[in-house]
Order: sequence, then C-alpha cells, then structure tokens
Amino acid sequence: MVQAPPLKTTAELATLAVELIRQAGCDYGDIRLCNYRHQRLTARDRSLADLKDDINSGFGVRVLYQGAWGFAASHRKTPDEIKRMVTLAVDIAKGSRLTQQEPVKLVPVESYHDTYITPIKIDPFDIAIDEKTELLLNITDQLLAYGDKGIKKAYAFLNFTKEEKTFASTQGSLIEQTFYRSYPGFGCTAIASGDAQTRDYERPPLNLGYEHINPQDLFDNVERVASEAIEKVHAPESPSNLKTTLILKPTNLWLTIHESVGHPTELDRVYGYEANFAGTSFATTDHLGKLQYGAPWINFIADRTQPGGRATVGYDDEGVKAQEWYLVKDGILVDYLTDRETAHRLGRSSSNGSAYSDNWGSVPMVRIPNLGLEPGAEGGSHTATLQQMIEDTQEGILIDGIGSYSIDQQRRNFQFGGDAFWKIKNGKIVSMLKNVTYHSMTTDFWNSIDALGPASERMLCGTNICGKGEPMQIAQMTHACVPVRVRNIQIGRSS
Repeated sequence: MVQAPPLKTTAELATLAVELIRQAGCDYGDIRLCNYRHQRLTARDRSLADLKDDINSGFGVRVLYQGAWGFAASHRKTPDEIKRMVTLAVDIAKGSRLTQQEPVKLVPVESYHDTYITPIKIDPFDIAIDEKTELLLNITDQLLAYGDKGIKKAYAFLNFTKEEKTFASTQGSLIEQTFYRSYPGFGCTAIASGDAQTRDYERPPLNLGYEHINPQDLFDNVERVASEAIEKVHAPESPSNLKTTLILKPTNLWLTIHESVGHPTELDRVYGYEANFAGTSFATTDHLGKLQYGAPWINFIADRTQPGGRATVGYDDEGVKAQEWYLVKDGILVDYLTDRETAHRLGRSSSNGSAYSDNWGSVPMVRIPNLGLEPGAEGGSHTATLQQMIEDTQEGILIDGIGSYSIDQQRRNFQFGGDAFWKIKNGKIVSMLKNVTYHSMTTDFWNSIDALGPASERMLCGTNICGKGEPMQIAQMTHACVPVRVRNIQIGRSS
C-alpha cells in the first residue's frame, strides 16, 4: 500500500511558498496562513435570537514582480495548492505590469522570527454556550422588568474572536501570532406617547479574554440604562440651529476621532489609492508639518502596542514590528498611517506598521491602528475633570454614547449624534434631551476644544466594525480618549 505523504506543518508550507516566490524571480513576496474563529451570541427579549460559531481557514500569497503586485488565495493548505497559488499570483503580477504606470517600490523591513499571543486570563472559547446564554437572558430579563415603566424591547450580546496568523516573507521573516478579542453589551427601547428611544451600554471591544465580560459590571448598569431610556423617551427635543458648548464623554468622542482623524490620515486615502466609504482626504502631504489640525494642547498618538487595544499586534501584515508614533503633535499634523508602499512614496525610510487584512483571502491595506487623544497635561491650564467642565459651563449639552453620523468626501464637514444627552445650565445637569446632533468642520472642531480630561478619566473605547475597501474589509481599533469640552459648536435635531 502506498502511504500518503505526511501533512506539512504551517511553518513548512510558509517556507515552501517563500522558496517558490524566490525561484519565480520576484522582487518580493509573502504568505499569510490564517485560521479564524468568530462566535456571536445575541439575546432579544427573552430568547436567544442568534448564535454563530464560524471557523474558516486558508492562505493568501502576495508577490511583487518587476514592480507590479499579484495576489492569490485558497482555502486548501497543501503543498500542491501553495505551488498553484504562487504561480497564479506571479501570472497576475505579470498581467498587472502591462498597464502599470509606475513600478511599486517598498521601504525596507527587518526580518523577524517571533511569536506573539494576546495576553489573556480566560480563553473565551472554553466557556460553555449555556453559561453565555444564561448571562444574556438574565440581562434582558432584568431590563424587561421595567416594562410597566415603558421598556418594551431589550437585547444583549457577546462577541468573541480568535485569529491565528503565520506570516513568512522573502525578507526572511517567519512570524506566528494569535489574537483574542472579546466584546459584550446590551440595550433597551422605551416607548411612550408615540415615540421610541433606545439606550445602550457596552464594555468596549478589546483584545482580552473572557475576563473582560465582567457580568457584575453588566448587571450593575442595567437599572441605570433602563431608567435613562425611560427618561429619554419623555425628554424634550433638542434645540436646533444654534451654537452652544458641548461636553463629550469618551464613549461619544471616540467615533469623532475615528472618522475625522483616523481615516483622513490613512496615506493610501490621501494619495487617492482608496476612495470607498467617504472618499479621500483633505489632509494632503503638502500640509504635513504645517496644518493646525487642533488646538496646541491636542495630541493624537497611534499605538499598536497598547495593552488590550483592539488593533494591538506583535507585527502588522507586512511583518513590520508594532510601534507607536504621533499623528498630531501640539496641534500640528506630523505623520500619517503607512504601509511599506505608501511610506516609500512619502520618502520615509520605514513603514509605521499600519498594514492589515481581515482575512486570508484579502489583500493587506492601510488601516487605522489604535489611535488615541492624549489626556490633558497634569496641572495644565486646559486640563479639567468632567465634573469641573460641567461646573464651569453656563449653558451646554453633555453627550454620551454614539449615534448616527455622516462626513463628506474629503473628511472635512461632519455631523455626529449620540446615545444620551443632558442639558447643562449654570454649571449643573438639569434634564435629558433627545435627538441631538452636532455639526462642524474637522479642523474647526479640534481647534475649538478648550478643556481636556486628565489621565485618570481616560477610557479605552473603539470599534470592531470599521469598513474599508472594495470588496469591503472589516477591521477593529481602540480610540483611547478623555472627556473634552468644545466651544461654539452648531447643534441640530435628528429626525
């Protein structure tokens, strides 16, 4: 009997791909062999409405041949399929080269042999589905206990991801990484007088294990969330067509950071390589080192090493080591988010490691890393606690949570909503409002901030569903920030 050849290890398959790419005469090439597990549970009212536990696996080969990219991917992790995909990627690169105007050039990258695993205490996939389901149903049951006061709908969810990647390149790197991500939340809807209003709570999506779920914290917030939903549905509508002072909690501000600072500084968007989902960017390279993006006390720092950060890795998807750097320093635009290709075009000597692909079948592109607003300087004249901001405001609105938003095709003109709103009068919170939106231009907004919270009020907020590209890829990132006060901002009323 003829025995089947032994299965190749992931490292052996990666090494085979790299050798084949070299033999094909490519300028550069890499392979990512990936395994993904995504688990999501959602309870609606008193039943489990959704349970998904998906596993997918495959690899993607990327080659640079005479200055042109080629990419091919497959779900079959065998030596023969590796050979077939390398050949296909090279053929695609040769075809792309026929119409390419300028050859692609890459900045150098060091080679690494390394392993990175997200530090966790409890593997979320070791927790039984029954235990997770019971938690969600208990939360929705407690929310619906306020039914006689107007709570008519409730939901709760748990999201978990395990992502395994082996990266190898013709630069000599062989990097194995495993990421864990956890994300819980819940919300409810109050109905009264022909209106319906929601209120939500979440523990932000972070790279942590099941320890991040913290059931006690979720239960401790149920009464508050239900009460605020009830108060919100009875609250007066937002005033409109006037300018006022806003105090934004981190739970609201993170999305404004994401859309008006994160996306405009993606260098592929700046160069026009990418224009899906709200276009290109006003922050063009002729503004670098000159543009007054925000007030002098405004600093934005990108950090792929941040503990727990949703975009925290050991290395990006081009094998560039995780790092941190300023995008805006003392209010001035000083850098961008780059991969190896855009960094070369900018004239940099290295990439800052912002390449990411959401799947083995996706091509890496520039993605927002963890991007945070630094807290106010200790003892600084523009540093104030949230309570101090409120007490120092004669008239304004406090906003918590996110709502609808829109932003123009250059990332200049935007509108954001929120999840909860409170009117401030003479230094005190006097009542809730509903359906508030605020409108501004990006640089006007960040230059209108006159108070920043201290480091003690910093929160790690962020998203697990940032879309970019066509076909669309989904990425995740943390936007650590503090409360801020913004003066003279136009507000309106959402429909």
